[in-house]
Amino acid sequence: MSLSLRDQLLKAGLVNEKQAKQAVKQKQKQQRLEKKGQVEKDDSQREAALKAQAEKIARDQELNRQQQQKAEQKARTAQIKQLIETSRLPKLTTEDYYNFVDDKKVKRLSVNKLMRDKLASGSLAIVRHGGGYEVIPREAALKIQERDPQRVVQLNTRTEEPDADDPYAAYQVPDDLMW
Repeated sequence: MSLSLRDQLLKAGLVNEKQAKQAVKQKQKQQRLEKKGQVEKDDSQREAALKAQAEKIARDQELNRQQQQKAEQKARTAQIKQLIETSRLPKLTTEDYYNFVDDKKVKRLSVNKLMRDKLASGSLAIVRHGGGYEVIPREAALKIQERDPQRVVQLNTRTEEPDADDPYAAYQVPDDLMW
């Protein structure tokens, strides 16, 4: 059987018998006074426990907040993916291309004349998806832009009708020039 701390200290010679008995008496006296309510218990342990509990609660709240942010980000990503996949237009393989800028690089998509006109007028938009680009309607692009603005590569503003008193209304600039 293992020895008590008192016996171990006595055996090691760190305390003598008189000191050990005095420590036991002091401990018993303290316990009697605590039972009578004359001496307040040592609050340092209780305070340390409360402080540790408060720190644990704060840590748990921070972890919960981080997990909630990750879950919200994952949900937004899933919504964006679903929006793109349900509203994207089919990819074309034509020799007519629409050029646009993404991250200071000129990229291009194969389009037909109708898609080119709608991209220029703002009815269609270009978004990043799965390492490539997709053409989607303006309404879907606006929803994606609310969730993640970096996914929308190009969304032109809608062209407005010319003013009635525009002096250059008779001089239309052709926008279908191919360079």
